[in-house]
Order: sequence, then structure tokens, then C-alpha cells
Amino acid sequence: MTKLLKIVLASSLALGIATTAVSADPVKGQKLFSKKMKKACGITGAKFAAKHSQDEWQSIMESGKFEAEIMTICPKLKEGSIKESWQKHIFDFSYEYANDSGNVPSC
Repeated sequence: MTKLLKIVLASSLALGIATTAVSADPVKGQKLFSKKMKKACGITGAKFAAKHSQDEWQSIMESGKFEAEIMTICPKLKEGSIKESWQKHIFDFSYEYANDSGNVPSC
């Protein structure tokens, strides 16, 4: 019985760690915006995220036009400069601090 309990606890711990590792992070998105996009955009992260509501950001991401929308908001960015792996985090940042969220980022 104790072996079974140990196996169940170990597998639930591993599953918990694995699911957090693959999820996107608004804090990481904020850091990416500050380091990679802020200068080229010429606006703060708060103004960037507030360009759309949460529903609008969601529909932009689902339609596959997220990078195109970034380029519309920040025309000085070079196309392809936003890596695909960054987009999940930047989307979470934008969604978390959208104009209807009531949250304000510190960047």
C-alpha cells in the first residue's frame, strides 16, 4: 500500500511540474516586451496591452494574426523578430493587462 501511495504522489508531483513548465507566463511576456519590443514600439507595455480588450486579444491569437497585430502596433519592429516561442508569453501579457482587465503592468 505504501509503494502505491508513493508512486501516486510522485506521478502527481511530476505531472504538476510538467504542466507548469509548458504554460505561458504573463511575467515572462512583460520581460520580453520590455527587453525586445519596448524601444522599437515607442510605447509602454501598459499602452501596448491596452490596445485591445481580452476578447479581442483572444480572437487575434486564435486567428493566427498575433504577430501581424504586433507589427501593426509596432511598425519599427522587423518582421520575424518576435520568435514564435515568445508569442505565447507576450500574448499572455497582453491578455492579462488588456484594456478591460483592470490590471496595470509595471513596465
